[in-house]
Amino acid sequence: MNISDFSIKRPTLTIVSMLVIILLGVISLLKIPVTLIPELNPPIGVVVTSYPGASPEEVNEKVTKPLEQTLATLPGIERVQSTSQEGANLIILEFSWSTNIQDVQLDVLQRIDLAQLPDDAGKPSFLKFDPAQFPVVQLALSTENDNVDIRVIAEELEQELRRTEGVASVNMSGKVVEEIAIQLDAKKLKEQGLTQTEVVQTIQANNVSMPGEPVETQEGQLLTTRTLSTLTSAEDIANLILSVNPLDGEELTVGDVATVKQQEQASTTETFANNKPAILMSVLQESGANTAQVSEQFKAKLDELLQEDAYQDVKAEVLFDQGDYINRAISNIGQSMIVGGIFAMLVLFVFLRGIKSPIIIGVAIPYSVIVTFVLMYFANFSLNIMTLGALALGIGMLVDNAIVVIENIERHLGMGETPIEAAKKGTRELATAISASTLTTIAVFVPVLFIEGLIGQIFTEFALTISFSLFASLVVSLTVVPMLASRMLKTKTTNIMVTRNNSAFYTRYKKVMAKALQHRALILISTGILFVASCYVLLTRGTEFLPATDEGFASVSIQLPNGASTTRTKEVVEVVESHVKKEKDVDVYVSLIGATQESTARGQGASNRGEMYIKMKPKGERDRTIFEFAEKMEKAIQKEVAEDVTVQFNISTSSGSAPQQTTFRLTDTNTGRLQESANTLKKALEKVKGVTEVTHDLENTIEEIQIEVDRERAQAFGFAPAQVAQTVNQMTRGQVTTQLLTEDDKVLVAYTGFGETYAQNMEALQTMELRSPSGTFVKLEDIADVSIQEGPVSIRRSDQASAVAFFVKYSGEESLGSISKKVDEVIAQTDLPKETTVAFSGDRELYDNSINDMIMALFVAVLLVYFVMAAQFESFKYPFIIMFTVPLMVIGVAIAFLLTNTLISVTAVIGILVLVGIVVNNGIVFVDYINQKKAQGMASYDAIMMTTVDRLRPVIMTATTTILGLIPLALGIGEGTEMNQPMGIAVIGGLVTSTLFTLFIVPIIYSLFDKETRKKARAK
Repeated sequence: MNISDFSIKRPTLTIVSMLVIILLGVISLLKIPVTLIPELNPPIGVVVTSYPGASPEEVNEKVTKPLEQTLATLPGIERVQSTSQEGANLIILEFSWSTNIQDVQLDVLQRIDLAQLPDDAGKPSFLKFDPAQFPVVQLALSTENDNVDIRVIAEELEQELRRTEGVASVNMSGKVVEEIAIQLDAKKLKEQGLTQTEVVQTIQANNVSMPGEPVETQEGQLLTTRTLSTLTSAEDIANLILSVNPLDGEELTVGDVATVKQQEQASTTETFANNKPAILMSVLQESGANTAQVSEQFKAKLDELLQEDAYQDVKAEVLFDQGDYINRAISNIGQSMIVGGIFAMLVLFVFLRGIKSPIIIGVAIPYSVIVTFVLMYFANFSLNIMTLGALALGIGMLVDNAIVVIENIERHLGMGETPIEAAKKGTRELATAISASTLTTIAVFVPVLFIEGLIGQIFTEFALTISFSLFASLVVSLTVVPMLASRMLKTKTTNIMVTRNNSAFYTRYKKVMAKALQHRALILISTGILFVASCYVLLTRGTEFLPATDEGFASVSIQLPNGASTTRTKEVVEVVESHVKKEKDVDVYVSLIGATQESTARGQGASNRGEMYIKMKPKGERDRTIFEFAEKMEKAIQKEVAEDVTVQFNISTSSGSAPQQTTFRLTDTNTGRLQESANTLKKALEKVKGVTEVTHDLENTIEEIQIEVDRERAQAFGFAPAQVAQTVNQMTRGQVTTQLLTEDDKVLVAYTGFGETYAQNMEALQTMELRSPSGTFVKLEDIADVSIQEGPVSIRRSDQASAVAFFVKYSGEESLGSISKKVDEVIAQTDLPKETTVAFSGDRELYDNSINDMIMALFVAVLLVYFVMAAQFESFKYPFIIMFTVPLMVIGVAIAFLLTNTLISVTAVIGILVLVGIVVNNGIVFVDYINQKKAQGMASYDAIMMTTVDRLRPVIMTATTTILGLIPLALGIGEGTEMNQPMGIAVIGGLVTSTLFTLFIVPIIYSLFDKETRKKARAK
């Protein structure tokens, strides 16, 4: 007894099993996390080292190079990139995607310990890349009330919002930081013969908390001893005694030589939201948290807090909300899936012209999806645009098996058989065929599981999800469908097959089929010409890595020459703001002046840098894409700002792709030669048609004041160069003195310095006085030469050679493939030294690496489909006949891509891969049915003709349900659908032509391979 007969015999058990699985599916759906894309764990690590006081050259030679040499031998390492700047370095380690970053962590730490670093360099720290380090929500807080300090309000809100479940931390720009400022008076210090160091030592000596040895009391208790002398306020520090006059006993306090006060720490950055002072708040989630859930809970908590009286004047404008975008993207794909399912059901009603059969088949869609949810939960998958896209792509295919089975059952009912007998025979006849067709469709996804890298991580869940759903649909077709058919359908009073076969449509099709079998060569040659033309169209199409997703968010990078003031930076930012303000498509924009988010996170500022973050209105409320907006704005703004100012609009997608930009690196062991090559290549690339902007990160030198110590003059006064350097450092930068715990439990840092005394001009620096060991004060210019010189800002290296990264932006009319070809031609024509090497990165590198894997997967998929069919048919001949359906799909794919202007991308290739498994299904049904009829004693020609007539209806039905089910996905309406759209277009195009041609080509090819019809395919 097979599974179908068992289901028909035990309907109650079958129904109960269905209900149990439905219950498990609902529970699984509620527990499956919701994310935008599958969880990515790039094998990237970062090594950070501090080397206080060292110049970029010193950091590079003494820290970066020794570390690079040891880290370059790590197992699985592919690339080592480094940046050396004043006082620190950053080394990025990129491993192969087959490397687990957890496994190499110990190796990295061991290699770090082996490096010989200077004693005064900090211990290098190793950090692993974690996607959770990127904000899930960004918002701007502002207020209309001028009497309210938004920074204080934001800090209070931050403390409450940080407690939201799933939130790891909340970062803010422009946070209020208080300190104790001890500003020394250089003149008074000199009068008293004191130095900054002595003041610092006095303060430190009076702020002590030191444990001692435990002491046993008379009661027998062992108590710890602690010596305390704490300072709690600025007044306490001002009253500290520095010295006592031995003649009159007059005390000299810190307050006599310095101004001591509690104040806000000076900030060089400003934040504005829609031209109003604001605070930028970034929310980071805990690793592994449900992004959509964290976003909803955070916004709910924020809304609740803003309802309170204390925050009634505060306005919160969400700039970026990944959770909201995820919900909209998932909702759009879910709607595509539901609409596709409805379209598929309409097809059933049109073809089957009844209620019961469509309802039976309709059960297959929701039930297969629910079974898939159960399998997804136990496979630890998330609901994302790839897994839901897989369901949307397969929604029409889920009923294919059920259609074939129910149509065959109805045929048997039309021949007068009882419902139970018809259900058993009808299912048994096609069980092998639909099992083979399902296995062939699933087989095409096996190669995807072996693809490494970013594509492997993104599409593995896609492949397994669609495989789960197809497997579920097969089980439903062999169990639930025959069981319901045996109970719900009735024996036909008239033979519908005879009626149908005598209809005008079928009669016309039989005549056309007979003519086709008589003119086989003409049809095959015509099809071959179409195939060759289609291949040419596909090979000349533009390419891209992944389709760009319009997430409605852009960042603007503003960079002025090194050394530019914050005031000048603000003027440029205001120019950008004036343009953005006029755009009706813009919802919110936030400006950060004097810093970038990256530098703010590191606690650093950059007066010549600014950033803007722009949130567009929802996609349905605007007429243009974020890419068109950015391209137009960048051109307009660049015309208004000075030539030495760079304004760049940057758009990145959640998959990490950077649309309309290609990047590459130049490396050379000689820095001078590298700089010359970079400048030459930049000029050549700027002339390329379609290129809108060319930039590189080879920063020029920056002017700095260099103090060259004259050792002889310094020694004459008793100074060592190190003493001079340390004293100048402390007097110009100030010195962290101590920490105070105030009476209201605040921890404040005390800084001792001279304020802006020596920062006003060079003369003030030159006349700075240092106390010599003999007690006399000496001007800095008497022991050192103070002059303006040039020095590097930072030194970049890649794979232990000097490097420069190029960023080439191109217009929307160009594709990644076309611009890459032009860039390659320019590089070939530019006479670069043979020592200078070029290595592509970004989307170009990812595409080049993945497209070879995808072509390999396509080739392996075709072979696997053939092998599966060979095993099912126990023959190598019949699967070979069926494989002729595969080239037929190329014609439709080429036409569809041409009509919709779709580029060849990884997702498009995935669509073609899916097609390989789908298009052979009709061929399987044809060949299997012909063989069955021949086994029953029918002549080959008659078996071919009967099959084309009997299988015509189910073939058209299955193709139509799949095509209509994919239309919502192919239209790509709404956010988040762009990624799956090329797949839908490819499958629809390929399936249309493959189905039409299969109705003629497979019978023709079969007739050529069959000895009875090989020479002449016609009735005897």
